[in-house]
Amino acid sequence: MSENKIVKEMIGKVFNDVADAIETGQFGSKIKIGVTILGSEHGIENIVKGAEMSARKAQGYEVVLIGPKVNTDLQVFEADSEEEAHKKMEELLDNGEIHACVTMHYNFPIGVSTVGKVITPGKGNEMFLATTTGTSSPNRTEGMVKNALYGIIAAKAAGVKDPTVGILNVDGARQVERALKELDANGYKINFVESMRSDGGAIMRGNDILAGTPDVMIQDTLTGNIFMKVFSSFTTGGDYESSGFGYGPGIGEDYDRTILILSRASGVPVVANAIEYAAQLSKGNLKEIVKNEFNAAKKAKLDDILKSLTKDNKKSNENEEVVEAPPKEVVTGSISGIDIMDLEDAVNALWKKGVYAESGMGCTGPIVMVNEHKISEATKILAEVGFIAKESEPC
Repeated sequence: MSENKIVKEMIGKVFNDVADAIETGQFGSKIKIGVTILGSEHGIENIVKGAEMSARKAQGYEVVLIGPKVNTDLQVFEADSEEEAHKKMEELLDNGEIHACVTMHYNFPIGVSTVGKVITPGKGNEMFLATTTGTSSPNRTEGMVKNALYGIIAAKAAGVKDPTVGILNVDGARQVERALKELDANGYKINFVESMRSDGGAIMRGNDILAGTPDVMIQDTLTGNIFMKVFSSFTTGGDYESSGFGYGPGIGEDYDRTILILSRASGVPVVANAIEYAAQLSKGNLKEIVKNEFNAAKKAKLDDILKSLTKDNKKSNENEEVVEAPPKEVVTGSISGIDIMDLEDAVNALWKKGVYAESGMGCTGPIVMVNEHKISEATKILAEVGFIAKESEPC
């Protein structure tokens, strides 16, 4: 190759890198979004097609796959099982080789929940559902207040500068409204929206969720999960999610991985949209926005407000025995079938017996996570003290 040609190629690469940096705001490398391809009810091909669709129209990001070798032009990081894929995903995220990842069936710790994004059928508006999987808190009202913060964070990272916020009219909505208005009065400004109904107010009706009145709709996670499924598959009968952007990123105060969730029923368009959502969050610097919003909320006495919501529960627990955790272990095994209100007590029961455990949220609800070699022992302990009736199936 001639010296002139080498120089031209080097100059061309520099200009391409500069163009990518200007577009993405990130210098040095293009944003990479990973996708795990195992676990879909519609097969590997469904996920790969969605990834390829996103890659074809990608602006400022690159799509890579995690899973078994497949026939595709996309880069593949090989993994032969969902467990291996999740380990590889975490490794790639932690070393910075990918900036975000879209996956299925991933367990988040308590305190982390996902903010989905849908297209509402009434007026075709995009709306963030806060939240849709995971658990922000075992206390319902505290959880919904945190959901509000998580929804605002996701919307801002996705490019909505001053998102409007509404609270769905579910149990605890008025308590949540009072807490959020106190936070607002203390200096953490929240852009409350008015209901489309004649009596107005920040408490949203069913009409508002159909129309997409707020940018961010606040509700408990289980309700959000149901709405997510309805919005994404109401035209298909429920077995194929064809609309929306998936269940969104797991957000929490100290959580620093950008992992977005798909349902096993998510179809090609939703897979592609979820990857685009992940790229938006990466370009918008989700991790930095999490830090900034939590700092601002804490200055506005977020912690005191949350404590006031759970003080009755804490009073009833004042006389309970304090149990120290055994030495920390890697917890990749999970035990399901435990009520969320009993989750922390179940963890304490295992600690008393010398078994290290953590609480989490799995595919079917709350889980206790233990070392995979201690699942049998932990299950027996939990059954003996009445937290589970029999051995639970692994999640």
